Amino acid sequence: MQFTINGEPTEVSADIRTSLLDLLRNTLGLTGTKKGCDQGACGACTVLVDGERINSCLALAVQYQGRSITTVEGLAGRDTLHPLQQAFVDHDGLQCGYCTPGQLCSAIGMAGEIRRNFPSAVSKDLSAEHYLLDGEEVRERMSGNLCRCGAYNGIVEAISGSYSRGELDEPPSQISPAERRVRA
Repeated sequence: MQFTINGEPTEVSADIRTSLLDLLRNTLGLTGTKKGCDQGACGACTVLVDGERINSCLALAVQYQGRSITTVEGLAGRDTLHPLQQAFVDHDGLQCGYCTPGQLCSAIGMAGEIRRNFPSAVSKDLSAEHYLLDGEEVRERMSGNLCRCGAYNGIVEAISGSYSRGELDEPPSQISPAERRVRA
């Protein structure tokens, strides 16, 4: 199977029944993506595929051959955190950190949905040309990502602030696995 993972062309052999989550964690060692419920209910395994958020525990890796996959490891630049990662730190949007990788990937995917004018269940005008990202919108759009520590207020503040500053408009920086090892 061939993929582009965090900007790096990757070829790997795996059983066709392997989930994308297990391929990332167990085969490729990208353990930032977490296995929470393994049923698509918690969002801890959220990654970006061609910029769209998916639950990697529900996806067979073979379905995503030839696609571009971004995990939490691919968000940061060489020497700096992604602005949303820094906002999570600044706004106490994490406590134990287990859900944080999925929250980060989901928020970046959510920003892309808003740019493409996808309404949510709480959007007032379903035909609007632009959706405002207020607290209610953030909570609804992020409702598939659970935080067992209850850091929701900080998560919402981090996402809202990053979005309003335009920090979620750019695709994540891509760093190679070799650069990640050097940084670790």
